[in-house]
Amino acid sequence: MIKKPITIQIPSGLEARPVALLVQVASQYESEIYVESEAKRVNAKSIMGMMTLGLNAGENITVTANGGDEKEAMDDIEKYLSGKE
Repeated sequence: MIKKPITIQIPSGLEARPVALLVQVASQYESEIYVESEAKRVNAKSIMGMMTLGLNAGENITVTANGGDEKEAMDDIEKYLSGKE
C-alpha cells in the first residue's frame, strides 16, 4: 500500500470535467485507490464520490493506492493532479 499527500495544481480545481478525467485515470488500474480530504474518504474510481469532495486548486489531499499496480497508479494520479499531463 502506498499513501501520499498531493496538492491539487489543476487551475480550475476538481470540478466536473477534471473529476471525470481523474476517474478515468484511476479506473485504468486494478488497485484500490482512495482520495482523502479532511474527514472524507472516497473511491477515486467513483465520479459521484469524487464530486462530493468539491476540491479546489491548492488543496491538499491524501491518495492511497493498494494492489499489484499501485506504483503506476500513484505515479499517474500524481502527474494528473500536479497539472503535468
